[in-house]
Amino acid sequence: MRFRTIPASPADPLRVVIVGAGGMGRAWLATVADSPEVTLTGIADLDAALARDVADSAGLPDLPVGTDAAALARQTGAQALINATTPEAHHPVTTAALFAGLPVLGEKPVAENVSRALSMAAAAEVTGELFMVSQSRRWNPYLATLRGMITRLGTIGTMTTSFFRSERFGGFRDLMAYPLLIDMAIHAFDSARYLLDAEPVTAYCQSYNPPWSWYAGDANATVVFEMDGGTRYVYNGSWCSPGEVTSWNGTWRVSGEKGTATWDGDHEPVLDAELDAGEPADSPNFGIAGALQAFVRALRTGQPPSGEVHENVMSLAMVEAAVQSATSGRLERLDDVLERAHAQALREETRADVRNALAGWSSVRDILAGTERMETR
Repeated sequence: MRFRTIPASPADPLRVVIVGAGGMGRAWLATVADSPEVTLTGIADLDAALARDVADSAGLPDLPVGTDAAALARQTGAQALINATTPEAHHPVTTAALFAGLPVLGEKPVAENVSRALSMAAAAEVTGELFMVSQSRRWNPYLATLRGMITRLGTIGTMTTSFFRSERFGGFRDLMAYPLLIDMAIHAFDSARYLLDAEPVTAYCQSYNPPWSWYAGDANATVVFEMDGGTRYVYNGSWCSPGEVTSWNGTWRVSGEKGTATWDGDHEPVLDAELDAGEPADSPNFGIAGALQAFVRALRTGQPPSGEVHENVMSLAMVEAAVQSATSGRLERLDDVLERAHAQALREETRADVRNALAGWSSVRDILAGTERMETR
């Protein structure tokens, strides 16, 4: 997708407003403070007192705050928005910003469901503004090294992720129907798409809750995805597994025709094959700092970044397909998930211009992949 560019450099940093003064908002505040390419002009939150407290605690007593992100951006001369709100607020906040002429870097997941995500992708098309989703694991250099190893293993038969933690969060996660799938698994699903350079075709999920679980919903899940090209990606995880835990990134095994690559999630991956392991990937920034750097670079160059909304939606679709399979007990086709979400987006869209953009999509998968958008230029 083509989008409006904005020059930015340490000599002329990109001016941004952060919206959302919760935990992720504070994390983004620290990340922006450490970046020479970005400067903060304000913090927006529905709770203005909280935004004021966060700014004061960061040693910024004169920083403007407000409850309306787009209005605060106009007031302070901001050029872009960082959306660190809750998933339910992503759609209204990001859409308003895009139509106010502000590119957006948003927290994952892109939205609370795929239909909302499709609406946001269409809004980015209509406005010509960049909307990028921060999938922080994409910027882990060990993940990039593993991807390089995978390209040398020939045809991949199976890739697996094991994720086992014992987390007592309290709050909303304890009450979710599928806390592991909805709150955490998207990181692994997105990483799988990146590692295999492949998209999901089908999903089959069994989720369940062990008798000792402190979660109301299913804290355990096993999902099998068929990816295009035939590789199976298997995710097996738990939020309530006492004892030895895995990395927050999970542990990975990739089995190919020429050998195997493994990654413990925290250190250099290992290649077990009669091949040279290759050079480790070089990435100057981990996590959200890497996402911020990519966002600024994209606005400067016009090159779509990893995490551009169309590219990112399929990671959320994997979550939705897994949840639907866990509910139905059947294998779910990703194209069916996309088509149902598209129909819902058309029914619920309130902006005529966005609805018209959605109605012009003949294939949701092709639109997300960029194929149809390229053909219609």
